[in-house]
Amino acid sequence: MTTLYYLYDPLCGWCYGATPAVACLHQTTGVTVTLLPTALFAGEGARPMDDDFAAYAWTNDQRIERLTGQPFTERYRRQVLGDRQRLFDSGPATVALTAVALTGPQQELAALKAIQHARYVDGQDVTSLEVLAGVLRAAGLDAAAQRLAAPDAALLDVLRERSGRARALMQQFGARGVPTFITETAGQRRILQSPAIYTDPQALVSQLAA
Repeated sequence: MTTLYYLYDPLCGWCYGATPAVACLHQTTGVTVTLLPTALFAGEGARPMDDDFAAYAWTNDQRIERLTGQPFTERYRRQVLGDRQRLFDSGPATVALTAVALTGPQQELAALKAIQHARYVDGQDVTSLEVLAGVLRAAGLDAAAQRLAAPDAALLDVLRERSGRARALMQQFGARGVPTFITETAGQRRILQSPAIYTDPQALVSQLAA
């Protein structure tokens, strides 16, 4: 049995690009995928969405789309990258995903995909707890949506524990950003580095199985 630790941030475009590979690995016999949000773009990592950052993000997004086929729509460009009122802040989405981890842990990947789709395809503001609660309800995750409506100390404690584990793994393996994949087999951990993460998910599955 192999455990794959997937270190991610819900507002990371490259993590969105890696979602098809993560979904394939999630369905692979003999592989357990553990999602760990890093909260890299939350708190002190949040920043204003100014013109320069929006242009930089869109350039990266187009590269990711060409490489992976994951869509970044004009609606996203206009309504998300064009919004100068909201911060680029993954804190609320990370809280939402932690609520899912507490109430329906097997649905965390589905919730991540729903939040990514809401942002990059539908152009919704996933820095809003109200919007995120709506995304969770639409995905059938009513218990998580209810938990998100009034985040309590227990929820925030779990968030800190998960992001702390993720950052400790990043530090251990010298990872500088996300997505980061770390495998563990028979107590041995190693960082997984492969271009197949973006270009050929099935090849990545075969590589990990081997």
